[in-house]
Amino acid sequence: MKKSLKILLSILAILSLIITVYVGYVYLSYHREADDQVLPIQSSRAAKDIQTTQDYRIMTYNIGYAAYPPNYSFFMDGGTESRAFTKQNVQHNLQKIQDVIQEQQPDFAFLQEVDKKATRSYNVDEVTALSQNFSDYSSVYGQNYNSAYLFYPITQPIGKSQSGLVTFSKGMIAESTRYSLPIETGFNKFFDLDRAFTVSKVPVANGRFLSLYNLHLSAYTKDPAIQKAQIKKLAAQLKKDQAEKNYVIVGGDYNHTLLPDSEKIFGKAKEELSWTHAFPEELLPKGMHIVRKNLAEKAVPSVRNLNEAYQPNKTFVTLIDGFLVSDNLSVKNIQVIDTQFAYSDHNPVQMTFSLQ
Repeated sequence: MKKSLKILLSILAILSLIITVYVGYVYLSYHREADDQVLPIQSSRAAKDIQTTQDYRIMTYNIGYAAYPPNYSFFMDGGTESRAFTKQNVQHNLQKIQDVIQEQQPDFAFLQEVDKKATRSYNVDEVTALSQNFSDYSSVYGQNYNSAYLFYPITQPIGKSQSGLVTFSKGMIAESTRYSLPIETGFNKFFDLDRAFTVSKVPVANGRFLSLYNLHLSAYTKDPAIQKAQIKKLAAQLKKDQAEKNYVIVGGDYNHTLLPDSEKIFGKAKEELSWTHAFPEELLPKGMHIVRKNLAEKAVPSVRNLNEAYQPNKTFVTLIDGFLVSDNLSVKNIQVIDTQFAYSDHNPVQMTFSLQ
């Protein structure tokens, strides 16, 4: 009996030590990427001059690290999975995502949740694959986060994640900067991870710049003050660009609904999720506005809930991806490209515009 008790106590002591060491590792290895960080630019010899007399197309697409086919559900949303099904599935989805982008032939593209090296996507270097495939674009990678190995869920840990934002431009990118966003300081920071936006400046023929903001706001923060602080940080940077009379486009995943009465538009009961709050447009500086046009009439969603496999007309959907623009742009058209969430939990959004 005493021997068995000693063995049990030894096992418990070892487990306790392992847990203590692991928790220490997670906390000690936690870090945030530097704010106001100059980003390296991968230039293209095919870069063209940006004019004020021409229409251009821009796309934003949260690719969900190429891990979310329609039959996928995610544990953070109440589903079951934490990683992509297989490495082959990631490679397949990534190729199809590239096909979608190539079919639309945008002049500029913002991509979010692009993994550089992550357990959840079987260490497929999506950043390099995309950059090589779109080598006729200038491009910038801004790292969103580089997390420690998260041993959760226990049965299939989500692991380590190095992921970020990729911006593509047919015009030459003269400079690019990464700006950190406010995040929670408690334990939740390990799950919502780091947040940022990048600003890439493209020279225009008239001497100004087209400032391209690639953005991914927090999805799982439980503190509304953090969401407001993130938008205030964005607004402060927008004011600086406006003061220089630049043309400004902010595109990405806002993790806020962008259409008033979105529940009626998409025929869904209101779901109080951390990413379904209405975007507080009143926090934007004067001269910036959300591009809505006929999005409500067309009623094509940009995101689905990952609590279950996608079921058309049943799964909760809404619109949280899109564009903010300065008043010195003329928007001709905006549309959500309906992929039926075939390769990501998001649909891409594309806008046609010209500079005034």
